[in-house]
Amino acid sequence: MEVVLPPTPSLHSSPLTQPHIPPTPPLQDYDEYQKLGFVLPSNGVGTSAPLYPLPPTPRENKVLPEDLKTPDNHVERDPRLIRLTGIHPFNVEAPLSELYDEGFLTTKDLHYVRNHGAVPEVDNTALLDWEFTIEGLVAHPTTLTLRDLLQTYDQVTYPITLVCAGNRRKEQNLVRKTKGFSWGAAGVSTALWTGTPLGDVLARAAPTRGARYVCFEGADRLPNGYYGTSVKLAWATDPDRGMLLAHRMNGEPLHPDHGKPLRVVIPGQIGGRSVKWLKRIVVTDRPSENWYHIYDNRVLPMMISPEDSANLPETWKDERYAIYDLNTNSAICYPAHDERVAVPPGGDGTYKLRGYAYAGGGKRVTRMEVTLDQGRTWMLASMSYPEDLYRLAAEGEVLFGGRLDMAWRESSFCWCFWELDVPLSRLQEAGDVMIRGMDDSMMVQPRDMYWSVLGMMNNPWYRVVIHKEAHGLLRFEHPCQPALMQGGWMERVKKAGGNISNGFWGEKMTGEDETPSVEEPVQEISMIDEKVTRQITAEEIQEHSGEEKPWFVVNGQVYDGTKFLEEHPGGATSITNAAGQDVSEEFLAIHSENAKAMMPTYHIGAAPRTLSEPEPEPTDSTTTPSPVFLTPKAWRRALLASKTAISFDTKIFHFTLPSPTQTIGLPVGQHLLIRLRDPATREAIIRAYTPLSEGHETGTLRVLIKIYRDTAARKGGLMTQGLDALPVGHAVDFKGPVGKFEYLGRGRCRLNGRERVVGSFVMVCGGSGVTPIFAVLRAVVRDAGDATRCVVLDGNREEGDILLREELGVLESGSAGRCRLVHTLSRPGEGWTGLRGRVDKGLLEREVGRPGEERDTMVLICGPEGMEKAARETLLGMGWDEGDLLFF
Repeated sequence: MEVVLPPTPSLHSSPLTQPHIPPTPPLQDYDEYQKLGFVLPSNGVGTSAPLYPLPPTPRENKVLPEDLKTPDNHVERDPRLIRLTGIHPFNVEAPLSELYDEGFLTTKDLHYVRNHGAVPEVDNTALLDWEFTIEGLVAHPTTLTLRDLLQTYDQVTYPITLVCAGNRRKEQNLVRKTKGFSWGAAGVSTALWTGTPLGDVLARAAPTRGARYVCFEGADRLPNGYYGTSVKLAWATDPDRGMLLAHRMNGEPLHPDHGKPLRVVIPGQIGGRSVKWLKRIVVTDRPSENWYHIYDNRVLPMMISPEDSANLPETWKDERYAIYDLNTNSAICYPAHDERVAVPPGGDGTYKLRGYAYAGGGKRVTRMEVTLDQGRTWMLASMSYPEDLYRLAAEGEVLFGGRLDMAWRESSFCWCFWELDVPLSRLQEAGDVMIRGMDDSMMVQPRDMYWSVLGMMNNPWYRVVIHKEAHGLLRFEHPCQPALMQGGWMERVKKAGGNISNGFWGEKMTGEDETPSVEEPVQEISMIDEKVTRQITAEEIQEHSGEEKPWFVVNGQVYDGTKFLEEHPGGATSITNAAGQDVSEEFLAIHSENAKAMMPTYHIGAAPRTLSEPEPEPTDSTTTPSPVFLTPKAWRRALLASKTAISFDTKIFHFTLPSPTQTIGLPVGQHLLIRLRDPATREAIIRAYTPLSEGHETGTLRVLIKIYRDTAARKGGLMTQGLDALPVGHAVDFKGPVGKFEYLGRGRCRLNGRERVVGSFVMVCGGSGVTPIFAVLRAVVRDAGDATRCVVLDGNREEGDILLREELGVLESGSAGRCRLVHTLSRPGEGWTGLRGRVDKGLLEREVGRPGEERDTMVLICGPEGMEKAARETLLGMGWDEGDLLFF
């Protein structure tokens, strides 16, 4: 093997290690901060330039237009950042080249951001009054303010690199879609963090016997509670681990996206452990039970698919799969993606390959190796460690109000940089350039990818392809581009039918079938009319937020629902409730491919980028909740209080409303929508249910749900299994009412906005389809003055499948002859004395018969698809009119 040795590494061998002295940034208006000594020095320390790097000058940013109509409308941001999850929440990385060009320290402007939801807003005047608690297994639980932290405890300043565990995930998503969004290679940044050593605060709290973990919780209110996680107590109290309660970043008070005013910074571990907007520190005897600690930042075994993972709660809770320390990783920053380099005749000259590397747990990357022949031979790159320059600071030296006490510590918590001059002639001969790093425990980056369901900790060799173009130009192609950006050799190879997971980067292995393994392309249904080019303003959309001419937005396009008001299967309210809003998530989660194919007919133009859905009303709002819980145009949030099993596969879920005096607000015969989110992708799961609770009930909401579990023959229900897996105390979103039918009482109904009077109901149901039937039947029977007659045909397989059997029986017995209840079973047991068989033609002819001349009977049907289809065909064949049949 050919070995090329680099010069001996030196602290001063790279321009990246040279100190950068910025002009004095404008001081923030925090007088009390300045009195406490936290003043940005004009030239580092004292009157002479320090040996170590200082932060680059930050930019003056402003609130961006796309954030104005989101909950983050108070946060100023850099427009260069690449948004990875749409407009909101804010998850971003910098362009890789610009990140590298900033040098060792990253400004707040280009530092990556991982937000799960809205950024808490903290007024500058209340900055030092920010409170957080230390509680749990401690002898001295207490509440501290940021002012207490600054006045009572020592302050230190450390350079620390933070890395998202999803860094480089886009590569995994191209091999096979994970449950995470697509980070590129810039989910890494370094800053100078100033704060109090975490161990000092814990020492005063005095953990008691049995304490083993430290849990952190932030102030960011999310769909699944507040964000929280934990680390081991032994790590938190170890000074060599360098954990901080940080309040400054690069000499300035924390930016809102980075945890203003206080956060945890945990060096050497994944960024998900460094909780922002810190409110609680809880010492416990076990790892955090926070939803985000369990369902985020884990590497599950490779054989577990995204579909399988949805029903494996014990696997998610297995701490063996939790990620703490970072693994060794690296990237090529130059040549940049699509960079072109001219090779002169004869191939004279060199090109400087450059990039970054990092390791975890305090380890140092000790070597970087470069190959131009796919691993047959390697060259050693030169390395620089700017972090070591801070170790040269004089004893007691203070930077940004914190001591630089790094001289004694050998742990390495920052990225380093590598470079290698390569003759252009060799690049011209090569097909690609690849790198790998090794840390001081001799752990080396693997050649092949370890795919996992969340797409975490991706660290195979980083490969850049070299293309030869006309006139001696070399064009360089990185693996992929972040988010939905196009480009990269992995995407190109996959589209061409190459197998990018075969370990040979899409090249054919010996003996491999020569037929390209092209994936069947997904047939995307176009929902737009290509001839429509109109740009529609937010003001125009709001002008059509009423019921007469409703416009709504899906995927950035505007649709006029006026023509479809009467024909919509869910009733006109389903459209009018969406008027004036962006309902992309709701529409895509509920509607069929056939419905999507109809959309070009109603397409009228493109929506403004700033239109977004409002956040749900929180469960613990400090403002007075509205008197009615449900609202048709916004999601409202309630907490899961308990689950009561009523059969082997059915439970009643009890939810607590934000206020005990709030009424539910659901008319009889209508439904509500329930929304959950996938634990990792945050994609919405939305379904309609009729609750057991009556609309006038207050404080609580009861919903009967049959749980469809995975079997060997079929996949189960995403929503029902998701609800079943939710822990008590979890937040769930609701919206409503929806539906085209409403029972007004005493025979009066409203169907698609038109009133109708009926003399009787035929109610056909099965399984959990009994719930809307039960709601209408209950309204009829409980009103002694309601003369409406009802016959209920309830079809099930086995006796144990009959839901609400006792409740239905009570209504029948108390109806004074107005209600008749018929149960039939398709798989009856020996002791069954009722009817046998399905809800079929014979049963319907015998129990219902042909329609009378008065035409005052309405048939309400809700059950399995097969039952509904058979009932419809039979009843129409018996002479019933389509307008008399209502399918919930």
